[in-house]
Amino acid sequence: MKQVAPPSCLQNAFDKHGLDHIKVLEFPDGTRSAADAASAIGCDVSDIGKSLVFMTERHKPILIIMNGADQVDEKRVAGLIGGLSIRKATADDVRTSTGYAIGGVPPFGHVGPVETLIDEKLLSKKTIWLAAGTPKTVFAMTPDELRRVTGVETGVSISA
Repeated sequence: MKQVAPPSCLQNAFDKHGLDHIKVLEFPDGTRSAADAASAIGCDVSDIGKSLVFMTERHKPILIIMNGADQVDEKRVAGLIGGLSIRKATADDVRTSTGYAIGGVPPFGHVGPVETLIDEKLLSKKTIWLAAGTPKTVFAMTPDELRRVTGVETGVSISA
């Protein structure tokens, strides 16, 4: 593990929100999945906030920051966003809507605005580990910091 600089969009978000204390860590064996990240960091998989991109039937991206131990209940999410059906985003959808590849999508610092939902279980954690722009990098922050930066005040029940 070593400390590295984040991608510029993510660094800009850190700077904008006064998060100069955040350290981005790189793990040579990768942190692509929640299980990989938990193993590399040495934390419980439920401490990982996986950033998952879904697309609505109107081709609008929805970012779901999910507790690493759980799966998304797509019907619950559909109910929360006005009954629109959703599907998992393709690799191209993810790159286009966030600027990052699957396995490295951070919770903010995207190329454009993305509607975001956060799992309520994740917000009960003391520390949340999140992807930092690549499938080998992560950073930690508090739930309050995540709420402030994303603008999402309340977590929702979206686990299957």
